[in-house]
Amino acid sequence: MNNTTPLIQTKSLKKYFKTPRGDLHAVDDVNLTIQRGQTLGVVGESGCGKSTLGRTILRLIEPTSGEILYNGEDIVKYNRKQMLALRKKMQIIFQDPYASLNPRMTVSEIISEPMKVCRTLTNQRDIDNKVFELMETVGLAERFVNTYPHELDGGRRQRIGIARALALDPEFIVCDEPVSALDVSIQAQILNLMMDLQEARGLTYMFITHDLSVVKHISNEIAVMYLGQCVEKAPSDELFENPLHPYTKALLNAIPVPNLKYRNKERVAIRGEVTSPINPKPGCRFAGRCPCAKLECTAGDLSLNEVSKDHFVSCILYQK
Repeated sequence: MNNTTPLIQTKSLKKYFKTPRGDLHAVDDVNLTIQRGQTLGVVGESGCGKSTLGRTILRLIEPTSGEILYNGEDIVKYNRKQMLALRKKMQIIFQDPYASLNPRMTVSEIISEPMKVCRTLTNQRDIDNKVFELMETVGLAERFVNTYPHELDGGRRQRIGIARALALDPEFIVCDEPVSALDVSIQAQILNLMMDLQEARGLTYMFITHDLSVVKHISNEIAVMYLGQCVEKAPSDELFENPLHPYTKALLNAIPVPNLKYRNKERVAIRGEVTSPINPKPGCRFAGRCPCAKLECTAGDLSLNEVSKDHFVSCILYQK
């Protein structure tokens, strides 16, 4: 496969969950592209479908419809044997660095488990050497090798999660809010570690977060999600300098600025009722809370339009 082929691409990806009241549209017609060695940041408020999107791309959750292209091949059509082989190339770092670790296993057992399950290494000495190598890579001292997760702080636990994700030498990692449960100072350490690993190993990330300051620091491109849909997508600097969708503007407006000269800056609150994601009506799902809403906003579904180079937005204000 040539280098111009995106590592990850989704086409009209949908994931609906059955409920007594109808289908819950967790991910609805999402089209994303992640180039090899790049980081796509996915932001939005809680419940917008960010984590479901990441898990669906990895096929930890089966999609309702659409395509998931890995190196140009639709992995939705893969059978169990093909997916087992692909799992070595696709990994995930979970949000909670304690709940995602087995409390009955030591650091060594947790990190070595993927190697044993996938049988990439079978000799115990080779496995131990690989564990020590990974611990050094993520900044964990050797003395913690026989330690249990409850004996460590949040930052070290998350380093274990990162080491476990690296155990099979993957190409693509979904980072599901990996620093949201950590102190600010530890967040910076983990983010810098992940960026160093990306540069050293050529990793491709999908970085899911609700913290726009974090996503700006690590992402090449940012996708903004609202109630299962991608409403804006642009390069990181472009999105922060020139946000177009009213929802993106509201998110950026909510970022606290650590400067006293901005203490009287007016904050614009998002008002109105959140649209139900269960059998949503056609049209913009943000219309009920949008200060720029028009009658046309609810006339029909909107598509992502490219309004400038690589800057896409789904809004009636920018429809061609």
